[in-house]
Amino acid sequence: MQCFGAEYLVSAESTPRQREWRPQIYRRCTDKTWLFLFFLFWTGLVFITGYSVVAGAVGRLLFGYDSFGNVCGKKNSPVEGAPLSGQDMTLKKHVFFMNSCNLEIKDVRLNSIVLCVSSCPEEQLDTLEEVQLFANNNGSFLCIYSLNSFDYTRNPNADSLCPRLPVPPSKSFPLFNRCIPQTPECYSLFTSVLINDVDSLHRILSGIMSGRDTVLGLCILALALSLAMMFTFRFISTLLVHIFISLVILGLLFVCGVLWWLYYDYTSDLSTELDTERENMKCLLGFAIVSTVITAVLLILIFVLRKRIKLTVELFQVTNKAISSSPFLLLQPLWTFAILIFFWVLWVAVLLSLGTAGAAQVIEGGQVEYKPLSGIQYMWWYHLIGLIWTSEFILACQQMTIAGAVVTCYFNRNKNDPPDHPILSSLSVLCCYHQGTVIKGSFLITLVRIPRIILIYVYNTVKEKRNAWSKCVFRCCFCCFWSLDKYLRHLNQDAYTTTAINGTDFCTSARDALRILSKNSSQLTSVNCFGDFIIFLGKVLVVCFTVFGGLMAFNYNRALQVWTIPLLLVAFFAYLVAHSFLSVFETVLDVLFLCFVVDLETNDGSSGKPYFMDQEFLSFVGRSSKLNDARAQKDGNSLRNEEGTELRPIVR
Repeated sequence: MQCFGAEYLVSAESTPRQREWRPQIYRRCTDKTWLFLFFLFWTGLVFITGYSVVAGAVGRLLFGYDSFGNVCGKKNSPVEGAPLSGQDMTLKKHVFFMNSCNLEIKDVRLNSIVLCVSSCPEEQLDTLEEVQLFANNNGSFLCIYSLNSFDYTRNPNADSLCPRLPVPPSKSFPLFNRCIPQTPECYSLFTSVLINDVDSLHRILSGIMSGRDTVLGLCILALALSLAMMFTFRFISTLLVHIFISLVILGLLFVCGVLWWLYYDYTSDLSTELDTERENMKCLLGFAIVSTVITAVLLILIFVLRKRIKLTVELFQVTNKAISSSPFLLLQPLWTFAILIFFWVLWVAVLLSLGTAGAAQVIEGGQVEYKPLSGIQYMWWYHLIGLIWTSEFILACQQMTIAGAVVTCYFNRNKNDPPDHPILSSLSVLCCYHQGTVIKGSFLITLVRIPRIILIYVYNTVKEKRNAWSKCVFRCCFCCFWSLDKYLRHLNQDAYTTTAINGTDFCTSARDALRILSKNSSQLTSVNCFGDFIIFLGKVLVVCFTVFGGLMAFNYNRALQVWTIPLLLVAFFAYLVAHSFLSVFETVLDVLFLCFVVDLETNDGSSGKPYFMDQEFLSFVGRSSKLNDARAQKDGNSLRNEEGTELRPIVR
């Protein structure tokens, strides 16, 4: 977006005499350099997208391909030097391995020729006559394309051009439509090589694709639960909080119990032979341990903070009153989530195209291999940075929009006449003046995320060289980056709110927010933190019920699917959806707190400088201050709410 003018005035003042807290008086374009840098960065992303479309071949990854460069299920272009390439495989959608019972990997290649066939043989074929009969009856040719079905029994080289006998019965697997043998001995050998050793990414994708209906259903369940939680917080009461906390406790205990029971069930199952089953068992153990630790910590926190429930209910009632002045704030996560989904789908499509961008090379026997193009790995890293930065930018735009709308309503003198269209007004101010600020803030989060990703990548790369010291260093570094990420997120929110108030750039806003919050942190910090904790419990509740549904649904497919990975993705999606919806309340709480301390900074409650906050907020602040800090009362920093008393500013 272009900046429409260097600055504009909301009041009669044209320029500030001295930079100070001046709510909604001064507005100018902020951090314009970062807006230009983001434009240049996205120019590179557009180039990568175009390159992936031209050089990539997603069809090879999605539908599978044979040993001669033909993608199954579509019409192909010929490869020079490969006479069996360029065939029309529209009716041949299944991938068949001619040596499925004796698969081996030699020099990162399978020892079996792969063909595209119209159907998998569902019954065992013991002789070439039966292979020929199957081809004539089903139109599915299991021998090399150059060999006519009439020559299956006549050609002296048929043994090397046709599958090794006997051909076991097979069924198509959900991902890539692979023909997987069904006899126990062949099945074990086939899966131990193809599923265990060839490609862990394909193994994970197989689990996702085979349970795609379950994954979709669980995502819809997470969305419905998130909407229910948002409705609960919108009309919260003391009884609802007690019921809500009870459900959280029961959900945590129940999920922990189910995870440990499933792990015991796996360990007592002596038929666990495949890596997929062993991975499910290992992941279950990890899930069970992590969930047990989280449950213990949350139960302790709930017990310690149980006496603040009534005050928290009042805090949410004040928050809901602020939301009532602009009820469409609750719909902000919908468009944010829709934009994120669109961007992520586009990002995954480009990633798949980059992963299949390779040059065809003809090897012995006219077979075709695809060699990755040079420089692709650098494009992957650039593409990954684009995912993190753009996603954080979209989320930051939502934070800035909500902050601007709440600030507009808070610093409105006439509470009986709320401003018209505060969300549209906030969005227009963001687009015209402060996009550079949210870009800079989102880049800081990206700057912290990248070392974490590199650290995880390096840690997984040097598995065989790990020792106790390296594990300890890794965990310490990871915790440091995680803590820094959390701190920067909170700092960004305060900076966005300050920008919405004063119209200053990111660094100035962050510095001003830190200064004023450090002076007034004793007022509502503990109550605000407990409010954030209740919102976090709402996210945990959504994840608990979604994971429980996933455990019940996924546990029935243990053999071929790594179902713990789809379950982990569903849990991540559930938390993301819950965070998207419930973060509205979290953002409004933080914005109200900052507006409150700015109100104290700029006004003294006199007739000449009355406070912007209404009487209900005054009453709540007074009660929370009395319950919060006895020392603040001695220092004169407490707030009294008796009739006829005015709210006094904080003593510096």
